[in-house]
Amino acid sequence: MKVCSIASGSSGNCTYISDGKHHLLIDAGVSRKRIVEGLREIGVEPEQLDAIFVTHEHIDHISGIPMMVKMFGTPVYATGGTLDGICRKDKKKEIGTDKLYQLYADRPVAVGDMRIMPFRISHDAAEPVCYCVEADGCKFGMATDLGMYDDYTLGHLAGSDILLLEANHDISMLEAGKYPYSLKCRILGEKGHLSNEASGKLLCNLIQNRLQHVMLAHLSNENNYPELAYQAVKCQIWEEMGINVLPFEMMVAKKDVPSSLIAL
Repeated sequence: MKVCSIASGSSGNCTYISDGKHHLLIDAGVSRKRIVEGLREIGVEPEQLDAIFVTHEHIDHISGIPMMVKMFGTPVYATGGTLDGICRKDKKKEIGTDKLYQLYADRPVAVGDMRIMPFRISHDAAEPVCYCVEADGCKFGMATDLGMYDDYTLGHLAGSDILLLEANHDISMLEAGKYPYSLKCRILGEKGHLSNEASGKLLCNLIQNRLQHVMLAHLSNENNYPELAYQAVKCQIWEEMGINVLPFEMMVAKKDVPSSLIAL
């Protein structure tokens, strides 16, 4: 299994996953140009993509979809609510309905030998999901854009070899920052985003022998920065579990530079 974050943050999100035979994107929230450049950095041509799986219809997750479909004919998979949102925002009608495929939470989708499992998340969108992907005996799990998690979330993410987890904001930075009160409440609410500390607590529930790589993702441009997110999550693990030296590799996915390619 190969995983690369092409872009991650409040300005755009796109993650690449492959088993060497088939190639997927989860979200396409940056421009076609940036997606193509990111793919080519890891030796993949956009025509090789088998599908784009979408978490929800917010613009930082779908902005590149119309041109990816128009230029390369890439199929798009999402829940019914998300597909409706994508179509409403496709003002130029560049996405043909023949390229849109509806999926359902807790019903896996197969792309070749890859098994993609959508699961529900708590976010202020029409019908949002995140995904786990299994291939070659490995499991990738992601959890971003969720204001809270529960046993259902943990059950889907359990046993992952690679995790991409939201660490959206530092609570103190958000509370003291320039955002209007209503937006602060939205971000801090149960349909908002996970803080650094909440991300660390989530990760504590998922640490097991198989876990090899963790990417902290979807950092706020205004209310977080990479070193703070990294240290806050690491401190949370130490406080809750007494683990001083991480038994896995942890990195922070950046908003404008692709991550190093993880290969298992």
